[in-house]
Amino acid sequence: MEVLIDTHSHLDAGEFDRDRDAVFARARGAGVAVQVLPAVTRDNFPAVGAACRRYDGCLPAWGLHPLYLDIHQVAHLDDLRRQIETWRPVAVGEIGLDLFVPGLDLATQEHYYAEQLRIARDCDLPVLLHCRRANDLILKHLRRIRVKGGIAHAFNGSDQQAGEFLKLGFKLGFGGAFTWERASNLRRLARELPLDAIVLETDSPDIPPAWVGKGRNEPAQLAGIARALAELRGLPVEEVAARTTANARAVLQLAPPDQGDALP
Repeated sequence: MEVLIDTHSHLDAGEFDRDRDAVFARARGAGVAVQVLPAVTRDNFPAVGAACRRYDGCLPAWGLHPLYLDIHQVAHLDDLRRQIETWRPVAVGEIGLDLFVPGLDLATQEHYYAEQLRIARDCDLPVLLHCRRANDLILKHLRRIRVKGGIAHAFNGSDQQAGEFLKLGFKLGFGGAFTWERASNLRRLARELPLDAIVLETDSPDIPPAWVGKGRNEPAQLAGIARALAELRGLPVEEVAARTTANARAVLQLAPPDQGDALP
């Protein structure tokens, strides 16, 4: 199989503390050459940085996740800018909006989201978007504050919303969720969207594929996700791997493996 890029992995998460080296080794053995590790809070920057220093092919994204409003402070936006200046990431993320979890103040979410879009615009970086049940509102802000594209992580929207993201230079992240038979809309999207629109992700340790069940997800599962997408589309897995990897390289501005030192 061609090399794979996991465009959304939380390898730094506590769920991997007991066996992170083995998890990384399994991913490499499965052909996952690159993992993008998004930060979720200012205090999470050191853990993401440590994982990226330790493991070849792990690349950071810096951002403030909408689920952690009780942790974020306005001053952390300045810290984010400084972090980007200190260690330029592949993207600003994980940022966005969440209208699924109750009790999250929408106005506060929108403030952090919009300010981080401005940071991404100023720094000429793509973004990694958390869009849970918030695609239209996410898109509204993207039309107002134009950034250099990015990835709509764990995309689960309509055909129209998919088209709007693509018009704005985004790719759509597909992972374990579409492998479940009950996920009929996601499976249809995974089958019918242009392959050039799709990048692969695991969101490890979350969103496990069907064959893992309720267990811990990990980056090595990306190989099975690629096979599942290939089967759904009736394509050779090598083609799906090659094209989704090329999509990820393009949207995240990653050098090909034989150029520069951005990738192994």
